[in-house]
Amino acid sequence: MKKLHYAMVIASLSLVGAHSFAQPLTGTSDQDVMTVLKESFAPVGDVTLERLEQSPEQKACSDMAASGQAIPKEVMEKLLKQAMASIKPPADKQFLGDWKAGEKIAQSGVGLQFSDKPGVASGGNCYACHQMTKSEIAFGNIGPSLLHYGKNRGNAPQILEYTWNKIYNSHAYTACSNMPRFGTAGILTEQQIKDVMALLFDPASPVNNQ
Repeated sequence: MKKLHYAMVIASLSLVGAHSFAQPLTGTSDQDVMTVLKESFAPVGDVTLERLEQSPEQKACSDMAASGQAIPKEVMEKLLKQAMASIKPPADKQFLGDWKAGEKIAQSGVGLQFSDKPGVASGGNCYACHQMTKSEIAFGNIGPSLLHYGKNRGNAPQILEYTWNKIYNSHAYTACSNMPRFGTAGILTEQQIKDVMALLFDPASPVNNQ
């Protein structure tokens, strides 16, 4: 199973424009795979090889998926605590920014791609996985609908903190979450996360007033 998993990884890399492999794959260990990956890509613009390094949560989930086993409870609890510890609350303790800026961030798929211009701010690409407004018809369904998010939940301190944490590092609540770690991975800045938060909570935003 693990050999098949690695074979699929290498095969998929050949479809996304990776450079020719410097050396053939000689084993199926994590170190072997990482060696091939690092020899097959080069940093471009703002995209560095650090993106190839998995977080502890990602590695544990990959290992368990390859083995077909569930993560042991004690390991899961440790991973959740590690992810939660990586979260930084807003420095000024203000969770909400500008919802209009947040809508632009939610619509933008730019960021950490080799084709991006260096220095261009990343987007959240939120619509790729979530419904957020009634007016937007092109949205994904990998994640739950966020339509009327703030309207249905209110803006109590607990829900604001939970939502901030979820955006910053979703692995703090679900170790094998598919949601990007927008804060921990440095995809969005603190201000950008505030703006996305405003999009979710501000009564005037299209998330809540449609």
